[in-house]
Amino acid sequence: MLYDFSEIPQSLIINPGVETDFQWYAGIPVLSGLSAHAGSNGISVNDIFADDGLDINVKVRERMVAGLSTRDEFMGNVSLELLSGGYRSENPNIFYSFGAYLELDNITYWPQDYAYLAFEGNSDQLDRRFDLGDLKSRGSMVNVFHFGINKKIDENLTVGARGKIYSSIADYNSSTNNGYLVNTQGQNNLLATTISADLRLRSSGFGELRNAERDETLGGTITKRALFGGDLGLGFDMGFSYHLNDRTVVTGSLLDLGLIYHSSDVYTYSLEGSATVEGIEIDVLEDFANLNRDFWQDLVDEVEEIVPFETSYKSYITFRPTKLNASLRHDFGKPIENGSGIDCDCTAGSSRNRLRVKYRNSVGGHLYAINRPRGPQLALTGFYLRRFGNYMALKANYTADKFSYTNLGLGLNIQAGPVNFYVMADNLLSYQNIAATNYASFQLGLNIISWGRK
Repeated sequence: MLYDFSEIPQSLIINPGVETDFQWYAGIPVLSGLSAHAGSNGISVNDIFADDGLDINVKVRERMVAGLSTRDEFMGNVSLELLSGGYRSENPNIFYSFGAYLELDNITYWPQDYAYLAFEGNSDQLDRRFDLGDLKSRGSMVNVFHFGINKKIDENLTVGARGKIYSSIADYNSSTNNGYLVNTQGQNNLLATTISADLRLRSSGFGELRNAERDETLGGTITKRALFGGDLGLGFDMGFSYHLNDRTVVTGSLLDLGLIYHSSDVYTYSLEGSATVEGIEIDVLEDFANLNRDFWQDLVDEVEEIVPFETSYKSYITFRPTKLNASLRHDFGKPIENGSGIDCDCTAGSSRNRLRVKYRNSVGGHLYAINRPRGPQLALTGFYLRRFGNYMALKANYTADKFSYTNLGLGLNIQAGPVNFYVMADNLLSYQNIAATNYASFQLGLNIISWGRK
């Protein structure tokens, strides 16, 4: 909902090329930008814990184990702006922005075959291959420092770019797993079990955080790793706004083209190799005198030698979840009037940076995509924006994505003198029973804005 909402300074974060008309802005620390969203497209809390008379084990087996697939996901994201600001240079066509924000991001796909193995086992599943690649999950906690430049090229085109420094606090990922587990007909026993595994879990930062929690220094450790004491990386954003005509605008942005090099407090756990066993095999003639021997442990040792579980401490690189935005907006209705009630070709108070006229109404569409472990995730939004002079704007939208086809959202922006306040929420129809929703989202912020008035 924040995308292309140019009255709000934080719209620069998701499109460095958005059109701006203020001289400077300063976000209220910690309050300038707070957002959170969470979703589970295949199941809700209510599906499992509702008081509907069904046994919870039956619901888990029918609605999760048998009802979900590897395309179903559990995700969450929280973003908190620690510092935010921007100012116009001596050249009125150039606007600089800067800041820092803390972001927590997690996504886990439903591990379908792992769940089936845990609940049903594989004893009666002859020749069925259980896919060990079903396990895909990643998450991170990272502090982002950024500096951006927004430039009005001409009356039609505005472009922008932003550089980022990532300071990773903690990271884990297990998204490149492969392999299988299968039972076949045995030669020396009823069944032969084959495992072929290439599994890997990488993490950084968790050891320090665990030790800090034990020593009661968790806050200091998080702060240290957030302020360049963690694993560092670089990133880049870019965006544009282009007027096809006086009332039609096309925009686009590409965010978080970047990577992080993890080298501190790194642990990589791996299981790699292939083995086939037919259970415990005993030769009565040879082993009769040694039946007290632990044949089960011998089997375990044999498998662990062929398919070793190992721990290493090598550095690794992660790429940030890259995001793509694109929109088409058409403005209509009367132009926004200035303070004296006269139509003008500028936003009120923007005499040093004359923009095209702003109209009272806007309607358009917005395409959003984010790179995820199982491929791009898409959302398509239609929106309507209504401006009430220069002091208030309302934005309503409808979004279709994998989480919901009934996602109606509403955003409010208020400008009281220099004080800017905004609040937004998605999927409003679900708020009548939040436990039954598959997606929830909100964001709010508080800024001080100046248009350079004397």
